[in-house]
Amino acid sequence: MTRSVWLKADDEVGDWEARKRRITAGLEAGVDWVLVDEHDVERVRDLGEVNVAAFAGDDVHVMEAEGVDGPAADAVIVGKDGEGDGTVDLPSDFSGSADLSGLRGRDGANGGYVRILNEEYEAFAQAVAEDAEHTIVVSEDWQIIPLENLIARVGEETTLIAGVQTAEDARTAYETLEIGADAVLLDTDSPDEIRETCEVRDAVGRETLDLQYAEITAIEQTGSADRVCVDTGSIMDHDEGMLVGSMARGLFFVHAETAESPYVASRPFRVNAGAVHAYVRTPGGETKYLSELSSGEEVQVVNRDGTTREAIVGRAKIEQRPMFRLQAETDEGDTIETLLQNAETIKVATPDDRTAVTDLEVGDEVLVYHEDQARHFGEAVEESIIEK
Repeated sequence: MTRSVWLKADDEVGDWEARKRRITAGLEAGVDWVLVDEHDVERVRDLGEVNVAAFAGDDVHVMEAEGVDGPAADAVIVGKDGEGDGTVDLPSDFSGSADLSGLRGRDGANGGYVRILNEEYEAFAQAVAEDAEHTIVVSEDWQIIPLENLIARVGEETTLIAGVQTAEDARTAYETLEIGADAVLLDTDSPDEIRETCEVRDAVGRETLDLQYAEITAIEQTGSADRVCVDTGSIMDHDEGMLVGSMARGLFFVHAETAESPYVASRPFRVNAGAVHAYVRTPGGETKYLSELSSGEEVQVVNRDGTTREAIVGRAKIEQRPMFRLQAETDEGDTIETLLQNAETIKVATPDDRTAVTDLEVGDEVLVYHEDQARHFGEAVEESIIEK
């Protein structure tokens, strides 16, 4: 499940300057959506590239077409100043609801906003979710139980968005019932809280991999090959690197060049990843050939504990260099291999710390990721494929 962060920036936040400061902080932090009143849609578009949702005004259909009141919103939300927020009383029979009629009609609304004031509003939110692409639920005193109930009842028929005010609330919302809300609607002016909420979003959606040690069974110098340095747009930590290898089922942990050397300065944005034929793991559990990487693509960065994150490729630097062939045997008895440059600056993870490939010996243990699956165009498949 891909999580997202919505930022509330309607008139309740304050005047345009106050709203603008909040929106700008959100854009810098990387929020996915901004929720405003309809008259601010064009202003948000001018500030930066982001999905824009707008509370519906009296004439919902006005939001449908571009050129009437400026660019159309990506989502139109009913419920503010209506039944959803308690301004208008809920009807005894939801079939007579004006908000639900807006969602079911042809007025362009595709989302609902509901404040959970009591159990009746919880039931109304469930009714909204049956027709809405986006369902925003906000509790006055943030509570888990109403959200748990909605997660259990709504399923995947809508994007469920929980109103929060802190990053810690967002973490709870994402993890409730182990399934969690699809998104959060953050209501805060704090740039730090906005940034931390986006960090929580990213962390919740990341894989944690089960890494293991494999024993080196052969290491030998080979001839030269086209070697790829993956230069990312991120500074990697001392315990981070990438997973690369000649066989997609078994990838070696290669450290980023974070360590100082008597010969060259550290380059913590870089992993000297191996020859062009090798696989590198990418987000979503897929792989790519190193030769395929180019600026703007994503690769997966992993630390020694198996925690992953994404990084953008700034460039892939390909040069001919002398290589080592590494062969290792996993706990399952599988033999895996890779080619790495013959240089003391290329280091792999070993039980004690890290070891340069030039210092490796048969019998040493190196950190790897092993899975019993083949790959077809980078995706795992249940198929018998021989790689040697």
